Amino acid sequence: MTMHGGKILANALFRQGVEFAFGVPGESFLPLLDGFVEHAEKMQFITCRQEGGAAYMAEAYGKLTGKPGVLLVTRGPGASNAIIGVHTAYQDSTPLVLLIGQVSSEMVGREAFQEMDFRQMFSECAKWVGSIDRVDRIDEYISKAFHIAQAGRKGPVVLALPEDMLFALGEEKPTLMAHIVQPGLDQTTFEQAMAVFSSAKRPFVIVGGSSWDQESCSLLEQWANQQRVPIATSFRYQDLVDNDSPSFAGYIGIAANIKLTERIQASDVVLVIGDRLSEAATGGYTLFDIPNPRQTMIHIHPGAQELGSVYRPDFALNCSPALFVKALSQYPLRMQTEPGHYQSAREDQILFTKPLPIVGEIQLAQIFSDLSTWIPKDAIITNGAGNFATWVHRFYRYGGFKTQLAPVNGSMGYGLPAAIAAKMTYPNRCVICVAGDGDFMMNSQELATAMRYGIKIIVLILNNGMFGTIRMHQEREYKSRISGTNLTNPNFVQLAASYHMLGFQITKTEQFQVAFQEALASSQGSIIELVTDPEAITPTKRLSELS
Repeated sequence: MTMHGGKILANALFRQGVEFAFGVPGESFLPLLDGFVEHAEKMQFITCRQEGGAAYMAEAYGKLTGKPGVLLVTRGPGASNAIIGVHTAYQDSTPLVLLIGQVSSEMVGREAFQEMDFRQMFSECAKWVGSIDRVDRIDEYISKAFHIAQAGRKGPVVLALPEDMLFALGEEKPTLMAHIVQPGLDQTTFEQAMAVFSSAKRPFVIVGGSSWDQESCSLLEQWANQQRVPIATSFRYQDLVDNDSPSFAGYIGIAANIKLTERIQASDVVLVIGDRLSEAATGGYTLFDIPNPRQTMIHIHPGAQELGSVYRPDFALNCSPALFVKALSQYPLRMQTEPGHYQSAREDQILFTKPLPIVGEIQLAQIFSDLSTWIPKDAIITNGAGNFATWVHRFYRYGGFKTQLAPVNGSMGYGLPAAIAAKMTYPNRCVICVAGDGDFMMNSQELATAMRYGIKIIVLILNNGMFGTIRMHQEREYKSRISGTNLTNPNFVQLAASYHMLGFQITKTEQFQVAFQEALASSQGSIIELVTDPEAITPTKRLSELS
């Protein structure tokens, strides 16, 4: 059957199991939008208000489900806006497929209207960049893109779509859904590593990365509890372990517990599963010595290029977390751990999460600690970047697998689009976005997307009237010389009303629970603004105390 390229492409996406494609419509891919019409009941194009917000939604979908998020944007300006989400997907190892409408083939190289060379543009933040120049190769390229996005270390793939190719007529060459290709386990190296691990006096497990599933996380947690081995999660991967588990010892990275950092540095064997040990996770590459850690390091990662990239492990296993954890759970170990090692790590974490009083009428530590008890354990918490996130990461107790959506690359404006995508994907789960005032305003326009699709989320805006993280560094480096970090904000309660959401302004801690419970019970989305004291810059420091 002959049809135009847009329909062939839409059919190919449908066969890959695509549920949502997020984007902003453009004239450069009109045939593809036409192709979506025939799949409207099962594959929906989600109209967003800016490509950056759409990119975050696609990335969040990929992070939450493990399946490639799909993003559709037009050439030039659209692609430029979208690159922020592609960069996030790259550094966070999230599967994503970006489709960009491109100028017609006969115009390439002339600097035609909105023309860009996407191979150059995305070369530093995509696993592969291609262009589907022939209508008879659409199915081949889509199959390749979905295979690459999900193979090994997962990540983003970019495909340009020349306009004439989409209008051209051709026949389908249907392909089945892509395989998820992950490397297997080297049994000899595994057994050698386990022999060393079982002899450890102060062992530690660090987990992170995107290539996990529910079963693997549960198996690892059970194994750690049985073997009495503490687990630390990498920065913004706290949901790989139920935070109430006796094996959970906290998270490493930005604003981590100093006692946890010291404990890992004093360990004799470290087992790293799935994490690439990035700058954010290792405190600026200070957690371990480079290139040879003092500890015996066993490093498991699905991307071979990550093994030995910064730290030279004693045992390197190019393996998926799922296969490694399955083998680990079945392997007979006789641990020789020092008495008290496991329990004291957990005690340090409990003490670290005990709410601390701060200056001002809003006690954020108490609020986020209480929040853990007011909502279901499978509630999804999203956030972008800023000092405000320190409170939710430290004092909220994540309930387990896929309850945290946050950008490891520290990208602002992520929380609101991510919450919208999460609620679309799991409409029956509670979804809460936590944002700073600066962070929220980066993508506040996507409230219109939530309104259009009837998405009910709760947004907590921590408003201190400034870019808090930058102000913190400014105070440290240039004391009392303030430049560029103060903010002027809209009336957030009125903003909520304009989007048919409930709006609350909270100035005292005791007001929060009533407002939150009303928001939770409502059929509408809600914005709860918490007006915080600018002096409350971290859980332990006043702004004026920084030097």
